[in-house]
Amino acid sequence: MNPFTAEVIGTALMILLGNGVVAGCVLKNTKIGTGGGWMVITTAWAFAVYAAVVVAGPASGAHLNPAVSIGLATAGLFEWAKVPMYIVAQFIGAMLGAGLVWLFYADHFAITDDEGAKRACFCTEPAIRNLPRNFMNEVVGAFVLLFVIYYLVGNGEITLPQQSEATPIGLGSLGALPVAILVWVIGLSLGSTTGYAINPARDGGPRMVLTLLGKKLGGVKPDWQYGIIPLTAPIVGAVLAGLLFLCLK
Repeated sequence: MNPFTAEVIGTALMILLGNGVVAGCVLKNTKIGTGGGWMVITTAWAFAVYAAVVVAGPASGAHLNPAVSIGLATAGLFEWAKVPMYIVAQFIGAMLGAGLVWLFYADHFAITDDEGAKRACFCTEPAIRNLPRNFMNEVVGAFVLLFVIYYLVGNGEITLPQQSEATPIGLGSLGALPVAILVWVIGLSLGSTTGYAINPARDGGPRMVLTLLGKKLGGVKPDWQYGIIPLTAPIVGAVLAGLLFLCLK
């Protein structure tokens, strides 16, 4: 695969498995049912990232997240010229993954009346709606994600490592398990306030699909008033983490 295709497929796989577990836990009459709980969701999301990194890592570095691409570039660990292409691929993949979740769980969406439950299968929303604090929560979550990633992929170097076109720097250079563990602990420790989007594509792509599918889902509102936070806050957190990484070197 080339990097663009790898980011599309990897992000789609991550969203299919990650939003898929949410659907299994909150939609009506699934085998998991509403008793699945936060441990089930955070664990499956962690291993959704694991699966996506395994697939995309060798070709693209498995960024799977615009905040990762921008953050690595901020820290001098990725080429800025490649960032726009990666972001486009990540949003396409996220939309494809969200569409697959809808197709897979279509019968369960059809019998579920809870609008919030159906929206949760696509995108995040806060437990308590306090937009300034929600923004801060997403900044902190993304900061932790990127700050640890910088040390995992940076190997003590600020300058862009030597690499071939086939193996760009990113999560794939780590092995996938450390990334899954990192996402897991962020979800368990910091995710319960906003649902820990920590990824503009993970939230924005499926929210776009929800907007397109609104009538098929009984008029579920995509809530773009909140949606701007997971689109922007993770970028802020990634850049702040990159600047701190540079200062500490």
